[in-house]
Amino acid sequence: MTTPTTNSGLEDVVVSTSEICFIDGDRGRLLYRGYDIHDLVAHSSFEETAALLWNGALPKRAELESLRKALATQRRLPPKVLTLLRGLPRKSDSMDVLRTAVSALGIYDPDAGNDSREANLRKAVRIQAQVPTLVAAWSRIRKGKAPIPPNPRLSLAGNLLYMLFGRKPSRLAEKAMDTALILHADHELNASTFSARVTVATLSDMYSGVVSGIGTLKGPLHGGANVGVMRMLLEIGDVDRAETWIKNALAQKKRIMGFGHRVYHTEDPRATHLRRLSEQLGREAGELKWFEMSRIVERVVNAEKGLHANVDFYSASTYYSMGIDPDLYTPIFVVSRVSGWTAHILEQQAHNRLIRPRAEYQGSREATYVPLDQR
Repeated sequence: MTTPTTNSGLEDVVVSTSEICFIDGDRGRLLYRGYDIHDLVAHSSFEETAALLWNGALPKRAELESLRKALATQRRLPPKVLTLLRGLPRKSDSMDVLRTAVSALGIYDPDAGNDSREANLRKAVRIQAQVPTLVAAWSRIRKGKAPIPPNPRLSLAGNLLYMLFGRKPSRLAEKAMDTALILHADHELNASTFSARVTVATLSDMYSGVVSGIGTLKGPLHGGANVGVMRMLLEIGDVDRAETWIKNALAQKKRIMGFGHRVYHTEDPRATHLRRLSEQLGREAGELKWFEMSRIVERVVNAEKGLHANVDFYSASTYYSMGIDPDLYTPIFVVSRVSGWTAHILEQQAHNRLIRPRAEYQGSREATYVPLDQR
């Protein structure tokens, strides 16, 4: 019998073909459906990017306007889901709330039980439209404030910020959020995307796949690194302390979040844009210290460890400069990644095969049963 090769964590194991996302870790390239992430950030919008991921091609003008209208009209939450949010403990983890609420949304979806491609495309639009509303509603409910109804005249990114803060965002803040959503939309077979595909490969439904993705993203080794980055910056507190602090942390072999990547061997192309946005938003807010501290930390870590910033590092100061609470960073990741998860779910369903890997057994093969009263 041939002994299978064991790769811990499935590293470098190819388990599926896909047409959605390509990563060149050596050259620092990220492509969605063949389009370079830098071109999408420069010329596209998150809504257009979501359409690209779902349908395999950039939408025509009429198609994009139709999608924008559909997303805008589907933003309101079912009343019973809002009631559910109001009944949850105010100190609940935001990702736990989001996981629970998205599961509840599946019960009220008008296409529940219909797993045709057409129905699942409609579900993808509803989930994408309603997850931002969930995040913003919970942010306010837990603080004793009333949720702000969505504004159908704003983009998905602009509406998210509007529902969080109750005011129309600046043009820069809206563009920054839109860019962040594009950058986080997909990343090939990362842990949460893989779990979503494993779930629907059993012929489970789209909501179950998304909930699996949320549960996987909750883990700090996948989705919470930018929260750790912001906690570090808050602990440093001042630009003058940054270099000494980070050198001491490295000397003590503390783990510094936001650096290095399983796939990229050079700078994460997403970090390039978030670094720029962090500086621009800091200038707009009149408080550059978070960006300046980040630059110092990045310089020291790169010089001493040869590690590059990843997508999480500058997203921390970018979001903080917009006034977003750190514990909402991972839920906002979900707002974006729902587009990629649902695209992968659609692709899995179109060419489905049950995902069932093997494990290399290392236990005993000669155990003898001992009766209970003789143990």
